[in-house]
Amino acid sequence: MSASPSNPRIIAVAGTMGAGKSSLVEWLRQRFGMIPFFEPHAENPYLVDFYADMHRWAMQSQLFFLVQRFEIHRTIDRRAAEDARPIVQDRTLYEDAEVFAAHLHRAGYMDDRDWATYQALYQALREEIRPPDLMIYLRCPLKTLVKRIRQRGRAFERKIPRAYLASLEALYEEWFARYDLSPRLVVETDRLDYVERLFDRLELEESIREALGM
Repeated sequence: MSASPSNPRIIAVAGTMGAGKSSLVEWLRQRFGMIPFFEPHAENPYLVDFYADMHRWAMQSQLFFLVQRFEIHRTIDRRAAEDARPIVQDRTLYEDAEVFAAHLHRAGYMDDRDWATYQALYQALREEIRPPDLMIYLRCPLKTLVKRIRQRGRAFERKIPRAYLASLEALYEEWFARYDLSPRLVVETDRLDYVERLFDRLELEESIREALGM
């Protein structure tokens, strides 16, 4: 995969928890020599308050995530201006706003006034970032997702209500259906196993090359 120093490729990987984003980012790093940008690990200082009183702290918590994600996009843009290697990003600003924050609004934890303010900031920030050259959506049906969460054995994930996971699945589908900022590629993760199966990796690689016009 080649790119001009002034315009290296940027690929974004979207999908809910357990969909396989980190595994795909790592594979793309190894296969194409991409610069990876994984999910940030900085602790949201509002989370403790948020879980204690979601109605009171939903707005503040989501604003922290939004600004944090925007800074990652800014870092990617700067890196792209300095380095000719392609870049792959784990999750995007769009998902923070149109999936996770949208869920809190629909569930009644963020009222209409706060949601309008949040949306205004989101629209302003998204105008300042470069859309990816390819958006890869890892579609993971709820049944498959629940099975993977059980297999991963993470205690905090097992406590996540099934209704919440179903809400995220629906919001991801709605968001991706209207996403039009760049070429798109859907990976059916219950069918393609790009971690274990060679032929699935080859199929995915060919789909990525075709989507990017390589």
